[in-house]
Amino acid sequence: MNIHEYQAKELFRSYGIPVPEGRVAEHASEAAAAARELGPDVVIKAQIHAGGRGRAGGVKPASTPEEAERIAASLLGRALITGQTGPEGRMVRAVLVERGQKIARELYAAVTLDRAAGRPVLMASPDGGMDIEAVAADTPERLIRVMADPLYGLTDFEARRAAAFLGFTGRDLHACARLLKNLFRLYAEKDASLAEINPLIVTEDGDILALDAKLNFEDNALFRHPELAGLADAGERDPLELEAERHGLNYIRLDGNVGVMVNGAGLAMATMDLIKQAGGDPANFLDVGGGAGAAKIAAGFRIILSDPRVRAILVNIFGGILRCDLLAEGVVAAAKEAGVSVPIIVRMQGTNAEAGRRILAASGLAFTVAETLGDAARLVAEVR
Repeated sequence: MNIHEYQAKELFRSYGIPVPEGRVAEHASEAAAAARELGPDVVIKAQIHAGGRGRAGGVKPASTPEEAERIAASLLGRALITGQTGPEGRMVRAVLVERGQKIARELYAAVTLDRAAGRPVLMASPDGGMDIEAVAADTPERLIRVMADPLYGLTDFEARRAAAFLGFTGRDLHACARLLKNLFRLYAEKDASLAEINPLIVTEDGDILALDAKLNFEDNALFRHPELAGLADAGERDPLELEAERHGLNYIRLDGNVGVMVNGAGLAMATMDLIKQAGGDPANFLDVGGGAGAAKIAAGFRIILSDPRVRAILVNIFGGILRCDLLAEGVVAAAKEAGVSVPIIVRMQGTNAEAGRRILAASGLAFTVAETLGDAARLVAEVR
């Protein structure tokens, strides 16, 4: 689960991580009022679940309440297109009005999971405000990676070592070390997948502040954190993905025109790979699960067909937990209920696969049964 910058900063504040004073505004007049309170110099920041806002014109300074109101009016209710949103952009429903800062240095700090090492890692760089992937690729010596023990967390020594790498000395070194330990504590205690500050700034007055804040949480751990449930913004989610969740389906919308329905996440990934290899382009990832019945499959068909780009559907079924003949009956019933009007290519293997194919052939629907997954991928890729 992703949350907005202003929400992340509230959590930062609760964990003792200094952030600039700010106010959230959903109307231009509220932005003007916030600027009067925080001014004279403020920054207006569009709140969407995507990076690259600054380059896209979503972060702008204002020196008067009137200017803040004009900027907020130009952002609110409009789609902001960044390098992470796709061409459709993301609708701006709120802006964060923050007190302006006189910046002396911009740094970077983040905690995430190093999957290869199986440990949380603190990353820090004196080159903040930049694409950290570019820093890691072009100047890896400018990035420190501190592997933390999951049992003991980030130790005082490790935090001080990272702070020293960032160029801090004396009392500032200890202040930065405390901030980094608090960032790690937030990451661990809230089951985050990413806790990032970019940039972490030093002001001309010597204050250390998180000028930006990004928090992503592990979806599978949210049951342990009911206090985070209210931070979710349904407006930032794809409506088809929300509909799929209501039916217990794992669905992710993609950019292609081939609908994909599979029972098993690994099998779904392999299916999409073969579609791409055959020259097709998947429109979605959809795992209906090993024990899917007709109702669940029908919901899957409706969700796939709600995407107007879909020109064909590939159904790839492995009959293990549930027999292929029962799955075939569910697919036929679901296709009739959902009113499927595009070609459907079915590949079916496993228990009672031959009986399942006979059921599909006798259904009177426009099923094309493929013997192998490669054949199915080739057939669906040929549909234009």
